[in-house]
Amino acid sequence: MTATLRLTEQLLARPSVTPDDAGCQALLAQRLSALGFACETLESGPADFRVTNLWAKFESKCQPAHDQQCVSAIKNTKTLVFAGHTDVVPTGPLAQWRSPPFVPTHDAGLLYGRGASDMKTSLAAMVVACEEFLAATPQPAFHIAFLLTSDEEGPANDGTVVVCRTLQERGEVLDWCVVGEPTSVERTGDMIKNGRRGTMSGKLTVKGVQGHIAYPHLARNPVHLLAPALAELVGVQWDAGNDFFPATTWQVSNIHGGTGASNVIPGHVVVDFNFRFSTESTPEGLQQRLQDVLHRHGLQPGTDYDLAWTVGGLPFLTRPGPLVNAVRDAIRAETGLDTELSTTGGTSDGRFIAQICPEVIELGPPNATIHKINECVAVADIEPLKNIYRRLLENLHAHASQA
Repeated sequence: MTATLRLTEQLLARPSVTPDDAGCQALLAQRLSALGFACETLESGPADFRVTNLWAKFESKCQPAHDQQCVSAIKNTKTLVFAGHTDVVPTGPLAQWRSPPFVPTHDAGLLYGRGASDMKTSLAAMVVACEEFLAATPQPAFHIAFLLTSDEEGPANDGTVVVCRTLQERGEVLDWCVVGEPTSVERTGDMIKNGRRGTMSGKLTVKGVQGHIAYPHLARNPVHLLAPALAELVGVQWDAGNDFFPATTWQVSNIHGGTGASNVIPGHVVVDFNFRFSTESTPEGLQQRLQDVLHRHGLQPGTDYDLAWTVGGLPFLTRPGPLVNAVRDAIRAETGLDTELSTTGGTSDGRFIAQICPEVIELGPPNATIHKINECVAVADIEPLKNIYRRLLENLHAHASQA
């Protein structure tokens, strides 16, 4: 059993359903402290939803420390962050699992357990990669940090976003970040995310006048008021996307209206919708365009409708550069694959880190079973993932040494 597999199993055995960390971060902090990382636990959230966050940093130092050139070099040293989450989604019906979800189980080359793909294998691989790298390169040309949370799969109000805010207040500078999200499709390394679309939700309440369905002239049907605008919104092209992002999409998720009776005109109708938007659009621009459509169809804010917006995350993009190139080279050297850059999929905590870090990518194992019953990872994917992370460290060390 490799060190990576052993650590993965130890993490899988901890039932860390959001927001409970279940001791995962303490285990990882113990390993990182032994390497010289300064580890800090940052708790956040109310008593009934207490979130555990870990910020750990290894600061590379040159000798002698009193030398002014050395001091200047340390001050300008870049920082690479490994980021991820120790929390997992609920298991679902236990009877449907082939084995207990928090008992690491092997069968036919697969390791089963909740969090196997998302994302405890990545966390174990990151830590062991650092152990191997620092054993060979005790004073790398950059700092290394870990940013871990137990609130990624939940509301994400007290996790990575809180740590990023704290780091920003302290003046901490982050340069590169690798998030261990399960990005691969068939084989580890065949796809990485170099960005993510933004997400913005809206709740539109169109106001009418309730009445008897046989006397529509005495009522005002909000569904009928909304229908022409809704038909136009469905056909709007919000943008054309770009070389890295598909076009922005707008989708209705829920429509609520009526009393349940077949002879009553409803007094209001509520529409929940969501934008997944590219860097070609802004939240403000999309909001204005949607409200312009409502206005064209005679709906006035306050009088005819209320509209509440929630921006879940802004889009981010890391163009090919030192980090992307180092990752690509690491994947090619370990697997022979030319990785695909992608911005598809949902959101991740990368959206928070990208606000304080210019280069953010996501790299992890295949994602076919994430959040599913019988979540698993191929054992054959574990060691290559660790090796890719280690090669990434080596590549960035070579790059930073030449800078």
